[in-house]
Amino acid sequence: MDIMETIRDQVENNSVLLYMKGSPNQPQCGFSSQTVQALMSCGHRFAYVDILSNPEIRANLPLYGNWPTFPQLWVGGELIGGCDIVIEMQEKGELKELLDEELSKEDAN
Repeated sequence: MDIMETIRDQVENNSVLLYMKGSPNQPQCGFSSQTVQALMSCGHRFAYVDILSNPEIRANLPLYGNWPTFPQLWVGGELIGGCDIVIEMQEKGELKELLDEELSKEDAN
């Protein structure tokens, strides 16, 4: 499987997926840490990929999603955005609403 297929598989098979530096328990940058905190405040589990230990994903994900920076949040196969967007959505209550909606679809299946 080539790297773009791997990324597509990850995005399509995880309802909520965060590409980040480090792990949720040990983020390796402030932006990843803030994004994790926003996601955790919504009370849902999410998948993650540590781009620091996956250099091929780190190099190719910006091409796949046409988004140059990390972290990247994907929900329901759609790119939501990076730290600033996630924090803004969380502050407005939109992030929890989006995750509730997406994960209720998953539960229905």
